[in-house]
Amino acid sequence: MNQRVDVAGVYVRDQDEALAFYEKLGFVVYTDVRNGDYRWLTVQLAEQPSFQLGLFRPGAPVHDAATAQALHELVAKGAMPPLVLQVDDCRAAYERLSKAGVEFTQEPVARYGKVDAGFRDPSGNGWKMIEAARSNTQ
Repeated sequence: MNQRVDVAGVYVRDQDEALAFYEKLGFVVYTDVRNGDYRWLTVQLAEQPSFQLGLFRPGAPVHDAATAQALHELVAKGAMPPLVLQVDDCRAAYERLSKAGVEFTQEPVARYGKVDAGFRDPSGNGWKMIEAARSNTQ
C-alpha cells in the first residue's frame, strides 16, 4: 500500500488575505476552486511540489456557524500548534520576510544547534521558521 500526505490545512479568516500573505513566504496557488460559498484553496512551494497547504475557512459545508466561530477564535488566539518552515538561513529569511511585511513574534535565536524565529499569519496561525541543519561536509 502506497500512502502519503498530500494536503495539510490551516484555518484562515479571509482566504484572499491569507493568499497574499503566503505568497510573501514563496507559496504559489496550486488549486483554487469554488462551489457556491465554499472555496478549496491550496498553495505549495516550488521546492516541494508533492505537498500542498490548504487555506480553508471554517464554515459550511463542514462546520455549523457556532463551530466556525469557535475555530476562528481559537486560531486568532494562537491556540493551534505552530507550523514549521525550514529555511537555509534563518537570519537572512527573517530580514527578507520582515521587509516584505511579515510581522515576527520572535526574532532569530540560536539554540539547540539551530537558529529559529517565530511569526503568525494574518489569521493567527503560528509558524516557527527553523534553519536547516548544516552538513558536516561543508
